[in-house]
Amino acid sequence: MNQKRIEEELPIVRPEGVPEDAMLRVLRVPGELAGMRLDRFVQSQLRSTSRTRARLIVKNGAYSADGRARRPSERVRAEERIALWRRPFEDTEGQAPLPVLYEDPHLLVIDKPPLVTVHPTARYHQNTVIKRLQAERPDEFVALIHRLDRETSGILLLARTPEAERAFKRKLEERSLSLQSDEQRGVEKIYLALTHGVPPNGLVDVPMETDIDNPLRVKMRIAQPGTGLEARTQLTVRDTRGGYAWVECALQTGRQHQIRLHLSHLGCPVVGDKLYGPDERLLARAADDELSEADIALLELPHHALHAHIYRMTHAITGEPLEVIAPMPADLIEFWSALPP
Repeated sequence: MNQKRIEEELPIVRPEGVPEDAMLRVLRVPGELAGMRLDRFVQSQLRSTSRTRARLIVKNGAYSADGRARRPSERVRAEERIALWRRPFEDTEGQAPLPVLYEDPHLLVIDKPPLVTVHPTARYHQNTVIKRLQAERPDEFVALIHRLDRETSGILLLARTPEAERAFKRKLEERSLSLQSDEQRGVEKIYLALTHGVPPNGLVDVPMETDIDNPLRVKMRIAQPGTGLEARTQLTVRDTRGGYAWVECALQTGRQHQIRLHLSHLGCPVVGDKLYGPDERLLARAADDELSEADIALLELPHHALHAHIYRMTHAITGEPLEVIAPMPADLIEFWSALPP
């Protein structure tokens, strides 16, 4: 057996001094990145991470598979494994149970708070919807039917059986078929967004695509007509105040960041949006806990003001009509109330 194969099959060694509750993420170096500095490689693999943050991550917790500490300036080798050991930093003590909006033997609908990730990631492991529900319901089957961005609040659907997981996922996938009417889709999803400026009422029918030129690797952009992914959002302005607007956004397709990109495209970005708002670099600085006072003042809110408000659908198992409404988060109501008329 060659040395490369032996290295791949050996377990990751926990270095001396690394606490038992430390989180481990293993990065394998693809051949095309061989020879890159380790800090640059780590930055390339972790979304929304600055070079400064990546260097600190390497200094504080990067090791080879056999437990040897690594330095930021080291060059990586093809197919080697980089072990990132990171202390858990999430405070989950004293959290209230996730608010339940609807529950039956097949379906669980919660009101997801803002700044809670739906599924464990390298950065957010314990304070996630799935981890918290597993702790609250240790003997139950719970699976995500769809996702919400970490900063987006509101309605989140979870299946309570494998059959329901398959049925509801199939229903949400079918709703994106362009040849079906809203009635045939059987799903209506309405979000509320607080925007800078007042967008026009009507249908935004503008295609989207991944922004492959963006270094953050998470951003979408408007595509040229006839290319990209179909994306349609029906906008209705509910109220205006002091140069801001409450906008009802009815999704006709469900693309990543669709509402935020469409509103930004109209010149009315969502308040608090770190990616499609005043400066996309705010996203990386926020991820690195490096937002300045000026950044915070520019954002105005600690999370973007987008809320999954109403879902209307035909229940995928029972066939009965179902409507779920998530009330507006208190901080958004408070922000709106403080604006001048």
